[in-house]
Amino acid sequence: MVHVYDIDLSRATDRRILENARVNGRTIVTLDANFHALLAVENANGPSVIRIRREGLTGDKLAELLLQLWPAVEQAVQAGAMVTVTDKNVRIRRLPISTTAT
Repeated sequence: MVHVYDIDLSRATDRRILENARVNGRTIVTLDANFHALLAVENANGPSVIRIRREGLTGDKLAELLLQLWPAVEQAVQAGAMVTVTDKNVRIRRLPISTTAT
């Protein structure tokens, strides 16, 4: 796991962070809804983003949560997905989220 601070992106725009993750084959784990919005608007097929919507998680608890949910989301994340984790459920939307009719 790499924090944006560790790769000198702590002050980068969300778009730049997305592009870095895409180029480097990384998945973004965030509390920020903006990443999902950008992927939707751009009809992007990656990178995968896991949005955590739980309050008060420490770093250790976040790592524990990710390890616990990984078996349920791994295949979707590897294929390209937006994942939202709440107290009640885990939602997965495959990327790209919209398709154009032919």
